[in-house]
Amino acid sequence: MLALLGFFFFSTFSYGQYRDGQITYRDLYDSDLVTSLKAHVSYLASRQMEGRAAGSEGEKAAALYVEKIFKAYGVDVLSPEEGELFGIRRESGDTLTSRNVVAFVQGSDTRLRNRYVVVGARLDNLGKTTMTVDGRPVEQVYAGANGNASGLAMLLELARTVKNNAGMFRRSVLFVAFGASAETFAGSWYFLNRSFTDADKIDAMVNLDMLGAGDQFYAYTSSNPDMNRVVRELSAELLPVQPELVAYELYPSDHRAFYAKEIPSIHFTRGKYSEHNTWKDTEAIIDYPMMERELEYIYNFIERLANVSEDFVFDADAVPGRGKDYDDVVAFYDCDQRPMFLNSAEPRQFLEKWVYQYVKYPKEAVRDGIQGRVMVDFIIEKNGKVSDVRVVRGVDPLLDAEAIRVVSASPKWRPGRVKGEKVRTSITIPVEFRLEKKSSKPSFGFKRHAR
Repeated sequence: MLALLGFFFFSTFSYGQYRDGQITYRDLYDSDLVTSLKAHVSYLASRQMEGRAAGSEGEKAAALYVEKIFKAYGVDVLSPEEGELFGIRRESGDTLTSRNVVAFVQGSDTRLRNRYVVVGARLDNLGKTTMTVDGRPVEQVYAGANGNASGLAMLLELARTVKNNAGMFRRSVLFVAFGASAETFAGSWYFLNRSFTDADKIDAMVNLDMLGAGDQFYAYTSSNPDMNRVVRELSAELLPVQPELVAYELYPSDHRAFYAKEIPSIHFTRGKYSEHNTWKDTEAIIDYPMMERELEYIYNFIERLANVSEDFVFDADAVPGRGKDYDDVVAFYDCDQRPMFLNSAEPRQFLEKWVYQYVKYPKEAVRDGIQGRVMVDFIIEKNGKVSDVRVVRGVDPLLDAEAIRVVSASPKWRPGRVKGEKVRTSITIPVEFRLEKKSSKPSFGFKRHAR
């Protein structure tokens, strides 16, 4: 279970302890992760950064800080010490000089390590202004604690988590702090069109912007079916927070540059807030416990992206079975009345009473010692039939095919409902194949994996 793996990982930061099948939390404000997030936001939103305006000394200082932390965390930095410099010619005739900072964690799969997932966050904010108050000039600094020191802090801690668990990521992961985002997303455009020569090998982009304050945790995918599918898959995981998937863009940011290159992208944000683009956007408004929960979700999301076996698609209508019709599907746990199998709304019932009763361990897989957990996604139609069965995280073609076979043969379910109306429902289940250590006898597990 990815959620449990996430918890095991975060115990590195004393996030939680897994004991006797239960996860017990320490005081969130005492965790090492929260301490790190606070340190990053406090520095990046400090007055000495002067609001990190594009091309300013404050933006440069922020870039140097990001580079220093990447290196301290053991993450390989690809950009020069001063960052990847680029210029923007202004209408006045002068040139604004900004920079990107790029770091890298290599994937573990020999076939997929040359494909990339990009995780990005904007580096700059509005800078500072001088106002006249009672006849005197008063300097106001737009500290940008939430916009976007919060996203940068998340970027740094995600880089550390991925680095420490690099063996769990098949694709390579690039971490990029984008300069001059306020200047028509210049940093992300420069990265895609000038500096990163393997842009055609980027499979997906995750954008982190304004994640420290606001009423709700959102995910915007530009209605990309692959990104939507991963969000639906994770809706079944035991994670401390789930984003609301929205069909409208809450705030323009660097994901737009990737979308323009037809790269599937997702924007994680908490949307606009009352202090947005004002001098009140200071560290005092940041909700660190919520950031910690969001970070765990996003870590699991990145891991899922990095490990998808199939190719991502941008134009869903060009792929049979993955067009617009798939976007009317409701996630299992979003149903008012969840689908039921044999009068139970628990997926564990389907695993126990059907999957593990009729699945057959392939003889060739037993002979070769192949085992593992196959994640299978399928749709429960309005008439209760199972359709669109596919592997979203495979182990081996032999095990993948058997998992698809037994799920596809499922008897009818009682369909899910929203506001009393039947809906098509998406669900992801883990089908586990295990071999006993002292023999080649196969077994199937569901004790902790069915939900």
